[in-house]
Amino acid sequence: MGLTLLTGFGTEQTFVDALLERFAARRADAREFALRHRVLLVQSQAEIPIDVSLGAIPFEERATGRATDFRIASDVSLLTCSAEDLIVFKVFAGRERDWLDVEGIAIRQAGRLEEDLIRAELGPLLELKGDTVSFERLRRILETARA
Repeated sequence: MGLTLLTGFGTEQTFVDALLERFAARRADAREFALRHRVLLVQSQAEIPIDVSLGAIPFEERATGRATDFRIASDVSLLTCSAEDLIVFKVFAGRERDWLDVEGIAIRQAGRLEEDLIRAELGPLLELKGDTVSFERLRRILETARA
């Protein structure tokens, strides 16, 4: 399971330390890894792996602002990002398993995705990475899902 915690820049240590008091680390150097790579790897009491991304960039702030409640039980709801923002997160991560997730999202949401929003948010992120191929791969996935 993955989640984003808006920490900003410079205050990550406080958040990481607080989380490590409540959750078991999944690696011996979890604190240092989190501060270096901006993701804290912990697990729940039920040993469910949780990746906590330390959010700070404007896209993450906007994605959080667009998030909505998703009820998972009568008395429990989670704040979840939009399908569009999830695609942006997944394409930016760029692992093969992320691309499989993108395909699944595109198929389930075919015809309902705000593709202009995806392109607007993803463009600057891919530019920062120097990624010149992901836009085309995403275009093909979205086109296939609409067909």
